[in-house]
Amino acid sequence: MIGVRSDFCMDLGNRLANGQGKHPLFSFGVISDVQYADVPDGHSFLGVPRYYRHSILVLQRAVKNWNDHKNLNFVINFGDIIDGKCPKDQSLNAVKKVVSELENFHGPVYHMIGNHCLYNLPRDKLLPLLNIPNHGDDCTHAYYDFSPTLGYRFVVLDGYDISAIGWPHDHPNRLEALKILSEKNPNSDKNSPEGLKGVDRRFVMFNGAVGNKQMEWLDNVLKDATNMKQKVIICCHVPLDPGATSKTTLLWNYDQVMDLIHQYDCVKVCLSGHNHQGGYSVDSRGVHHRVLDAALECPPGTNAFGYIDVYDNMLSLVGTDRMKSTDFCFDF
Repeated sequence: MIGVRSDFCMDLGNRLANGQGKHPLFSFGVISDVQYADVPDGHSFLGVPRYYRHSILVLQRAVKNWNDHKNLNFVINFGDIIDGKCPKDQSLNAVKKVVSELENFHGPVYHMIGNHCLYNLPRDKLLPLLNIPNHGDDCTHAYYDFSPTLGYRFVVLDGYDISAIGWPHDHPNRLEALKILSEKNPNSDKNSPEGLKGVDRRFVMFNGAVGNKQMEWLDNVLKDATNMKQKVIICCHVPLDPGATSKTTLLWNYDQVMDLIHQYDCVKVCLSGHNHQGGYSVDSRGVHHRVLDAALECPPGTNAFGYIDVYDNMLSLVGTDRMKSTDFCFDF
């Protein structure tokens, strides 16, 4: 359920609204699943309308809103900036077009990759366009971290590290993904969850997994954040909690990733996209999960974007239209 506040959150929110609380430590803009393509409107597999050309207008309004705010420190794009229906001879220019719109924001923009990005361009071409940091000589992995203040660290995961899309045909990560799909999904169409039950419905080709090397990196980052007494916000295109999303839009190894995250008290919030209807949950260890609503499915004249104010013990998502506002309260 989105937008529910605890009594503590409501009290803090009221004090902030009345000017009695502190200013945010910092604030940042959020948008997800723009999925722009210069093609006529269409529908999802479930029949939900999709507005491929209108989505870039949503993005333009978002950038104007963020700039008008004047106090946003950066923006995070949660992936899928263009759609799989984009004609492949237009993919490169479409990515550049959306990136250039985001660059109109008066500050840094952080990206992560989604499945629709990888339908259009391979990793080696996509990641440089998104200015995703490299790991040494390795320019194909899309996970990284950054700290806007001493007290907070953002960890951006690559949810398609192990994936059947985006890698060369003989790449070990692709072969591992195909093995997982072969074992877990009996359908000839590996994008179909037909016959799969519960969370097993996540084993479809449009999802992926975090690989072993990335898990080791995540463990080290969380250990370092703990030592530095930092609070951590996890960002991943693919959701990490079944309570916040459809069972067909979960990370393949969400359980292993969350088992690792739960070993540390520093992680407070997990943000994601991918499931276009959005969602919210608090897991058994008190970690908040917010899936951001898609810009793609906004009918003309409506929006789905927002910004998040960050405090010592609370994040407050201020949403626009279809993206509902949500408060996330946690212990110091």
